Amino acid sequence: MPASRNELSARNELSGLVEGPVVQAGQVHGGITFHVTQGPQGPQPGQHVRPDQVPPFTGRFRNRQREIARLDGLLAAADDGRGPVRQVVIRALPGMGKTSLAQRWAETARDAFPDGQLFVDFAALRQGAGADVSEAVAMCLRALGVSESALPGTLAERANELRSRTAGRRLLFVLDDVSRPAEVRPLVPKGAGSVVLATSHQDLGDLLLDGAELLPLDPMEDESGRALLADVSGRTITPAERPAAERVVALCGGLPVALRVVGARLRRERRLTFAALVAELADENRRLHGLSDGGEHSMSAVLDPAYQALPPEQARVYRLLGWLPGRSFDAGTAAAALGTTAGEVLPLLDGLVDASLLTVTEADRYAFHDLVRLHARQRAEREESEPAHRELIERVATHFLALTAFADRAIRAERLRIADPAALLAGAADPFAEADGPPPLAWLRAERGPILAALRAASQAELHALVWPLAESFTVLFLHHRDLRAWRESLELGIASAVALGETDAEARLRSLLSRPLLDLDEDERARAELERAEECAAASDRTDLRASVAEFHGRYWDRHDPARAIDAYRRSLALNREADEPRGAAIATFFLGRAQAAAGDPAAALVTLREAFDALSARNDRRMAARALAAIGEVHERSGEVESAVSALREAAATLTEEGASHYEGETLIRLAALLERTGGDPALVRESVARAAAIWAETGHPDAERLAEWLRRLDG
Repeated sequence: MPASRNELSARNELSGLVEGPVVQAGQVHGGITFHVTQGPQGPQPGQHVRPDQVPPFTGRFRNRQREIARLDGLLAAADDGRGPVRQVVIRALPGMGKTSLAQRWAETARDAFPDGQLFVDFAALRQGAGADVSEAVAMCLRALGVSESALPGTLAERANELRSRTAGRRLLFVLDDVSRPAEVRPLVPKGAGSVVLATSHQDLGDLLLDGAELLPLDPMEDESGRALLADVSGRTITPAERPAAERVVALCGGLPVALRVVGARLRRERRLTFAALVAELADENRRLHGLSDGGEHSMSAVLDPAYQALPPEQARVYRLLGWLPGRSFDAGTAAAALGTTAGEVLPLLDGLVDASLLTVTEADRYAFHDLVRLHARQRAEREESEPAHRELIERVATHFLALTAFADRAIRAERLRIADPAALLAGAADPFAEADGPPPLAWLRAERGPILAALRAASQAELHALVWPLAESFTVLFLHHRDLRAWRESLELGIASAVALGETDAEARLRSLLSRPLLDLDEDERARAELERAEECAAASDRTDLRASVAEFHGRYWDRHDPARAIDAYRRSLALNREADEPRGAAIATFFLGRAQAAAGDPAAALVTLREAFDALSARNDRRMAARALAAIGEVHERSGEVESAVSALREAAATLTEEGASHYEGETLIRLAALLERTGGDPALVRESVARAAAIWAETGHPDAERLAEWLRRLDG
């Protein structure tokens, strides 16, 4: 007996076959009833269709108000549907929220496009068969009412048909994940007032020639990032949790996709706190793993397609640069890392910039977004060998050692050095000796972060023969610009390498240098311990100039604790420098001796000694040290009540130190000048100017007294 209509319908529902109306077609041999399911009915030929294809944006939209306003401006420029077709490319690295912005704006602008909105996902097209531009145009034609049988066969014919079908209609085309201009041009409609909104992480600069506008996206701001994190996690961020939540936003680099992933984790893992998440993400080796929800949503999944789309040579450069120490680099450093030349590497870097995987800073340096850098490193760890990693670090450290040694010698050729990089520098071009070369001190300041990162990486790779000479040369920067913690760390790394190699002369030199940032950081007892060990190492050395230098540094410690012992130390240093025939060392020891005499309450002897030091240093054209001697002369005049002479000396010294780029000593001198002028009723404008400049220097270098100077400046400003 044939089954009833209801029974067959029920069976089909259980088997998942029912997709549309059930049609009883008739009886076939033996009274069997069969059914035909009809799929969704498409538009009929000639039918005017209003497509509405842009996927809805789910969740709350955060930030991007500037970009939304700019897109809204397109509608105003369209002149109520009579204006030209406008093209906009939303460009940013993967995960920045390009698609979300396009979806959100499409929702808000729905009424502005009465003839509909079309959507093409090129990422999905590229994953399937027939993934070409012609199929994308065909999709749009179908959405506009063209039947399958009426579709033209070639891309050119389909593009012509699309223009015909869109003439007189005001439409929005959202083209997602476009990779090349050729994917956009055939999809530009003809209807006045229409808009083509493309998203891409590639450089589609050729579209600018067609009149397209570029809309770049930056990472989310802190407040918007916190709001997005709260939305996705379903948690209210309490005042106590706010610092940790802000740190999570920072560790996610302001990328919306990363914030959504960690927000989903917080929602699912109820015991996971913001503080615990910070601890997890702070470890770079665990961060990408932490930015995964355990399923298909992760930063790696977002960035992998962009990486896989790179040509092989660019892909290799991408992953190797993930190992590059530091957060930014120039073309020369990239070339050194890759073992090639700047001319050869520039086109490859440009390709990564075009793919939005690398950015160019205002100073013509390159930088990865933090999460992109970690992804590149992850790919390197999976696809390259560990020896390749060590070799890259060695090339970069050698590159920086050569350039830092050149810069060190350009700044002060006759400074005491233990390392002798003559073999390394032989035959190498000295960029600081060229007429259009960079100022060496400015170059060191620009490369401070990368050099310190290279020191860390080389130390970890146990490249000790590179680490301690680089730390020694690098210290010339900090003699002028006191980034105390960076100076301390670089010397500590150098000392560890010198000890590992048994280089006692280098150990003595670096430990004595280390005493300087330690004293400025008020770590006096540790500074004394370093100096005592330095003296032990120097005592066994046959270098008299090294023993003279260590004695001088020991005097700097005693300046704080026992002026009489400081005077003894400087006299010993002076004698040793004369024995070693080191006139500059002798002049510097004389300078410090004069200061110690002043501190011991003997201004007459101090002035004689300091003037001798000033003359000797000026004769050697050592303007920085001569200016310091002049500032010390001004201090002696101040203590003697000779205000006019003190102000004159201090102002001249500060001006010279500014010219020499010796910001730390400039700051010290300006503080002394401002205090003197304020106490004696001097020019208030000069007082404020001096304090403001010193406060800026202290803030930049992280000096412990930075807040005190900031408070002084606030007081002066009322």
